[in-house]
Amino acid sequence: MSLALVLALAAVFPALAEQSVSPGINQGYKNPDFRQWQARFERPGREVFDKRMQIVDALPLKAGSRVADLGAGTGLFARLFAARLGPKGKVYAIDISSNFVKAIVKDSRRRGLLNVTGIVNSPRSTGLAPGTVDLVFTSNTYHHFEYPASMLRSIHRSLVPGGLLVIIDFRKRKGVSSGWVMRHVRANKETVIAEVSRQGFELLEEKPVLRVNYFLLFKKR
Repeated sequence: MSLALVLALAAVFPALAEQSVSPGINQGYKNPDFRQWQARFERPGREVFDKRMQIVDALPLKAGSRVADLGAGTGLFARLFAARLGPKGKVYAIDISSNFVKAIVKDSRRRGLLNVTGIVNSPRSTGLAPGTVDLVFTSNTYHHFEYPASMLRSIHRSLVPGGLLVIIDFRKRKGVSSGWVMRHVRANKETVIAEVSRQGFELLEEKPVLRVNYFLLFKKR
């Protein structure tokens, strides 16, 4: 058996061996109604919507950069990134729902944002080629990772050397967080930091932008 084949098998089988940590959590996104979810995701009172411009301003975005919005949902941040990065930049709107991805691309074209590319990914992978992006952004998506170790390895591969990973997700604190968060969100912030750090990332900072959610910035080691 060649060395190349051995290395390829070693990369594949650990990912396949990982068991789902949240079976069924993405069941509702198999055939979602885009407009229904857009009304739910893009509404006043939802923290990441209310603070969307503060979030974008806090990111190290540069004109011409390549950014992946992983778990893009209805495309709120993908559209904002596309406008901020300019025509020479690139935004990959990635989601496991083909309905969402198709609608994001269509909506982006309607708005004149031609630098948005849609990718329907799998629960274990971003769907990006190695070294494709400068920054991977996730908002209220980490707790939907069924296979976090596999997905984090895929994110790591998709980033350029020194590339950045942003994770925004719900704070899970007993006696403070809502009952829905306590039931729905698998891991608290400390657990997330530990899991991400084990997969080749360094925590650079936590940005004090949000209250209900945390905002973590990691760098690929």
